[in-house]
Amino acid sequence: MNPELLTVIRLDKARKEQAADMLTRAFQDDPAYEHIFPDPAERTRSLRSLWGGLLTVTLRYGQVYSTSGLHGVACWMPPGDGGNFLWQSLRTGFALQRPVFTFSSAARKRFLDVIGHLEQVRKQVMPRPHWYLWALGVDPPHQGQGVGGQLLQPVLAEADAAGLPCYLETETERNVAFYRKHGFEVTTAGPDPRQGVMVWTMAREPQKR
Repeated sequence: MNPELLTVIRLDKARKEQAADMLTRAFQDDPAYEHIFPDPAERTRSLRSLWGGLLTVTLRYGQVYSTSGLHGVACWMPPGDGGNFLWQSLRTGFALQRPVFTFSSAARKRFLDVIGHLEQVRKQVMPRPHWYLWALGVDPPHQGQGVGGQLLQPVLAEADAAGLPCYLETETERNVAFYRKHGFEVTTAGPDPRQGVMVWTMAREPQKR
């Protein structure tokens, strides 16, 4: 096993563009994004813009972990991240919002429908302070080699030490078993009411080490 695969580090801001490229490859076949962007070329272009914006925000206000060889990325937002959303948007030049306005009108509607549903469910399921796993992606050639599990560990340990839960969403059924191995349990499962995208929400209570 190449040690670069399992050596976890904080992502350097200088590697943000490479990380956005990697996340685009990792999510190219994600069921939700296939629905939102049926055209593969539009999907690639839109995801690249979206991941660039998300990394801008999480590098500034959250925690982003990678491997030394940049084979995967985990983007987390800390407890209480929602309270300063407008300020964060201003400070990052609306990095998350600007990509959405480059989507086609049909794709933008699908995207906002799904995101709106996810936010509503999150508020209902996890109203207390929690760590939010915004994205976990592994480059396709390195999937199934333990990279994703290693990338989770720093924040899982931090959450356990502070007695805080963690929360995530996934639209891919095979990911449910992966996250269960790391202490997450399904809190809701069902299709988005407007777009029909299947979504699993999962939470992990703090564990004693």
